[in-house]
Amino acid sequence: MTTDRRAELAANLAAVEERITAACADAGRAREDVTLIVVTKTYPASDVRLLHELGVRDVAENRDQDAAPKAAACADLPLTWHFVGQLQTNKVRSVAGYADVVQSVDRIKLISSLSAAAERTGRELGCLIQVAFDAGSGARGERGGVAPDGVGELAAAVADAPGLRLGGLMTVAPLAGPYAGRQRAAFERLVEVSSRMRVDHPAATMVSAGMSADLEEAVRAGATHVRIGTAVLGVRPGLG
Repeated sequence: MTTDRRAELAANLAAVEERITAACADAGRAREDVTLIVVTKTYPASDVRLLHELGVRDVAENRDQDAAPKAAACADLPLTWHFVGQLQTNKVRSVAGYADVVQSVDRIKLISSLSAAAERTGRELGCLIQVAFDAGSGARGERGGVAPDGVGELAAAVADAPGLRLGGLMTVAPLAGPYAGRQRAAFERLVEVSSRMRVDHPAATMVSAGMSADLEEAVRAGATHVRIGTAVLGVRPGLG
């Protein structure tokens, strides 16, 4: 069974690799400018181990109750764990124990909780501000995230918080609002917001955008990290 699964994952990874390489070539970018993060949510630790054998070094999860035991089961592997889901403050302590990067930072209260947890565990946590293009000024998006005009305040708060490192920005293509169905435009806007933020925070260069269906748009717009689940692991059981 494992041999079959390994072959399936290897074939899927090769296909995704080909798509990223082609998109980089189209955009006149070097392939090493884009990091593949494999979203392993709902899949077992055994898949994470196989992915590691196949060369994957960045994995992402969106629910602490699934991620914590999986990260523990793979603690011997040199992996970078990204937390990409909406994060409640009561889960922060657990997430800070295994996540290297939290990509869904979207409010001040979360920043102070993450900072306290990072200090307590003695780890440095990378943080990405999640930008919502379906949110009005001062509001949060349907799937988390802060409106573009709230990025500056959160970026400054992360930069000043002990134990945290401002890594950059993340977005999920919006399902509503002016950017619905216009992934490329949303990703290009994210890159603009990122350029503005880097005036004050030059080291915060990560731009995390794009998933299985729209990774090409993200790479062409300038994303540095793409988050791919289905195209590598297959359609999630029970989720259609």
